[in-house]
Amino acid sequence: MAPALTSTIAPQTTPISIQNPPSKNLFPDGLRTSGQHPPLYELLESYDAFPTKISGPTLWQADDYTSHPERWIHRFSPAEIDEMNIAADHFLASGVPLTGITKENFRLYSLATFLTSVRAELLNGKGFILFKGFPVEEWGLRKSAVAYMGVGTYLGYFVSQNGRGHVLGHVKDLGEDATQIDKVRIYRTNARQFFHTDDSDIVGLLCVARALEGGESDIVSAHHVYNVLQREHPDVLRTLIEPIWYLYAKINVHLLFLTKLTKICHSDRKGEQSTSQEPYIRTSVIYLERPSLSSESRVYIKWDPYFIRSLTRFSDTGLIPPLSAAQNHAAAILEEICVRESLHMVLEVGDIQFLSNEHVLHARTAYTDHPPPAPRRHLMRLWLATPESEGGWRLPFADSLEKKRGGIQVDDVPPVAPLDAE
Repeated sequence: MAPALTSTIAPQTTPISIQNPPSKNLFPDGLRTSGQHPPLYELLESYDAFPTKISGPTLWQADDYTSHPERWIHRFSPAEIDEMNIAADHFLASGVPLTGITKENFRLYSLATFLTSVRAELLNGKGFILFKGFPVEEWGLRKSAVAYMGVGTYLGYFVSQNGRGHVLGHVKDLGEDATQIDKVRIYRTNARQFFHTDDSDIVGLLCVARALEGGESDIVSAHHVYNVLQREHPDVLRTLIEPIWYLYAKINVHLLFLTKLTKICHSDRKGEQSTSQEPYIRTSVIYLERPSLSSESRVYIKWDPYFIRSLTRFSDTGLIPPLSAAQNHAAAILEEICVRESLHMVLEVGDIQFLSNEHVLHARTAYTDHPPPAPRRHLMRLWLATPESEGGWRLPFADSLEKKRGGIQVDDVPPVAPLDAE
């Protein structure tokens, strides 16, 4: 029998701190990734509570930027590169492990001021920026990783991206079978990635090596997509708002009441769950922020089509409901509109793309690598958390107050920062 769609757990009206301080022997910066959590169901709103139209600085269309690269591209100046260079050399000389990098041990000055404005733009503005001119070929993998993660600490707290604790991820084709979507993470293949969001507030991608063909990037304003759905497909929008979506999850829960909550939610974990956790959660695709006395609630999206389509082994045995015709239609229409309305870009070697996962969806075209011995396409990836206590969005999840909210955490697997894919 499929699990019920309502909870018998006592209502939890606000997020709480869910972690005890972790051991610094395992977590050098004193912070553990929270992991993926089900929503707090009593905070979810029905379709009628959502805005009929979104406006404001988070709303944009591709035409706003296609012919105006100066609005979204920043080339690092020689002075900014020098500042990163000095900070990276100092950090490397300190002997601190890369997983322990923080703003305090990666000191930036004039660049720090600029990154503060970038962070605000990512959270509350258009939600994306493309940096150019990062000297990845000159610095090599190790120093590039240090400088890249150091810059990232000024935007958020890095969180683990998989069950092995990788806080520095690597988007690279390792020859895995992209059709095995219940076992394989698509970023480890050369397959197309459909429009999605990652399990963090901000995602960063540093291009280390390009493909021979393809591997190009597309992004779209989720708030523009929302407006299009309201205008053209309100039935689809209603379906995306309902908490009926079973997703492949990768959750780590530290308190008993949260462990119980996972018994009623469904999202595929692909084997990256902690002890005694179910491999899926039930959730919505589109949410409203939690209410605030000082500001209106914004529309938030959490979506990855691979994680709804990798659960047939559970729906075939009756553990969860299969995707309905309405859900399949909603997923198809969402992808169609994202493709139609997207901004296209090509990441060159030394480019860094930072995106909001709250209100920007991103995708990647399939690609073909250069033949050996040329390097394969390689992007270093960061997942960054921006907790609400530091200006982040007020998410309807139990870990919204955690500094390292989101991400993927399996038990007490410590963070690691490999310099290449593994």
